[in-house]
Formats: sequence, structure tokens, C-alpha cells
Amino acid sequence: MGREISNSTTNQTQQSAMSHTVEQLVAVNPYNPDILPDLENYVNEQVSSQTYSLNANLCLLRLYQFEPERMSTQIVARILIKALMAMPAPDFSLCLFPIPERVQMEEQFKTLIVLSHYLETARFRQFWDEAVKSRHILEVIPGFEQAIQAYAIHVLSLTYQKVTRSILAESINIEGLSLDKVIEHHVANSGWVIEKNQNKGQLIILPRNEFNHPELKKSTADGIPLEHITRILPILG
Repeated sequence: MGREISNSTTNQTQQSAMSHTVEQLVAVNPYNPDILPDLENYVNEQVSSQTYSLNANLCLLRLYQFEPERMSTQIVARILIKALMAMPAPDFSLCLFPIPERVQMEEQFKTLIVLSHYLETARFRQFWDEAVKSRHILEVIPGFEQAIQAYAIHVLSLTYQKVTRSILAESINIEGLSLDKVIEHHVANSGWVIEKNQNKGQLIILPRNEFNHPELKKSTADGIPLEHITRILPILG
């Protein structure tokens, strides 16, 4: 047990040190092609440790623009998937922009672009249907499904005052006992309330906010606070 704890602490320390080193390299000379291997290794480190650095990943994509012969499409795909996981932040569009069109036309990237569109338009059923067909691309990134499920719940909470169990199940692609556990968790931790309705089955009452209850906006003194604007703009974009 002591050795396992020691190894875990060592790994966390090494990951932290690597992150710090890469961020320093990016800050000092972001256009130096010599740091390209370090940035690629850092992408793989982000995947294995379930961490994320948009700044470092954008730096790598810019370097690929200057060194196209050194581009790894596997690394680019991993960057884009990590960017999808960061929604509602607009990271996917930011990362897609420096990628050459010829690369974007490859099948795996066309798939990721379609998935991004489904998420941006909250078409979650279509997203999960497409994701099932693309498991070979997505399953290599730990935490992908959980990140998208969290995003779907975020969108539902901004859009609806109440949602049916079936809509929630469709949005997060979970059913049965697993869905029960999700609901129980959010009832305990997120302020969800369960309402029984004979006609509509189980209804979930979501916490009130200025987006699903427009009248709350009128109670603010001078309009919507800046932090609320920054939360909603990525979704509208």
C-alpha cells in the first residue's frame, strides 16, 4: 500500500514537472521547431493523465503549419478530441483553424467536425449515434464520454426548467440503473428535484437560473453580469 501511494505521488510530481517545463518552452519560444517533440509528448501526457492545455496544443498546431512534413495526424486527432471535451469553450474551432484543409478532409477529421456540429447544436442523439460508429477514434481518450455527458447536462440546465427522464437519457446516452445513479448524484449535489407526473412519467426539475427562468434577469440591477455572458457565448457560437 505504501509503495502504491509513493508511486502515485511520484507520477503526479513527474506530470506536474513536465507540464511546467512544456509551458515554459511555449512561453519562451513558441515558434521554435525544436520543441515540437516535447509538445507531441505533452499531448500524449494530457491523454494519459486526463489533463488539458489549450495553449500548448495550439502552439503545436502552429508549429505544424511551419513544419507540415512533421505533422502527426494521430496527435492532431487527439488534440481535437480533447478540445471537444472542453465544450462549451470554443476550443475545437480554435484548434481546427490552423489545420490545413487537406488534412481536415481525412475521414477521421470529417467525423470529428460532424461530432462538433452536433454538440454545438445540442443534437445529442445524433452525436451519440455517430460516436458509436467512431469508437475506434474516441475510445483512446480516457474520460471522453464523461466530459460530453457533463456538457449535455450543462446545456439542459441552461435550456429547460424541467426535463423528462427520457430526454435526459437520450442526451447523456445512459439508461436503466446507471441513469438512476446519475439522477441520484445530481439530486444530492446539484439541486435537482424529482417530480412524479402520471402523464409524462418521471420529471426532473432543474435548478433555477437566469437562462431557464428569464424573469430572473429582470431582477438584476443593471443587466447580465460579465461572468454569465462568458458562460453562454461559447454555446451560442
